[in-house]
Amino acid sequence: MSRVKFLAAQRLIAQLPATRMFEQKRQLLRWAGVQVGGGTRIHSGAHFDTAHVVLGEDIWIGGGVFIGGNPGAPVVIEDNVDIAPRVMIITGSHEVGGATRRAGPGFSKGVTIGRGSWLGAGSLVMPGVTLGPGSIVAAGSVVTKDVPPNSLVAGVPARLVRALEE
Repeated sequence: MSRVKFLAAQRLIAQLPATRMFEQKRQLLRWAGVQVGGGTRIHSGAHFDTAHVVLGEDIWIGGGVFIGGNPGAPVVIEDNVDIAPRVMIITGSHEVGGATRRAGPGFSKGVTIGRGSWLGAGSLVMPGVTLGPGSIVAAGSVVTKDVPPNSLVAGVPARLVRALEE
């Protein structure tokens, strides 16, 4: 039943105005089992693949964002985070397999986005990554490893550009 509630909530949210009715979107996600903090604003075009997501207070989630958590491998987004359009945060992938099938055994690892961080448009955060508080991921970057607090990372794969002031 909880999966049905989750899918129903997603469908209803998609019908609401893109950048309005944020309280109603929060309530629908809570009804479906997602932990959502107050003041969090979610664009109607954002998509959650699962209820295994924890959203802190005062978060912005832009249009076209995809967040996919898994049981035992949730996505945790701490307070005051901004997520630009078309960002993907995923917790599942595959090991490299043999020649007959390169996508080997699947795995899941949780993702944490630290307080006050900013993910630029089109960036991708891979399974198991912890983005330190106060960090910035440049647009189009692919984050494959943990990012220290107050860091600017960019590129494919994302690399440290510079430390940011606290």
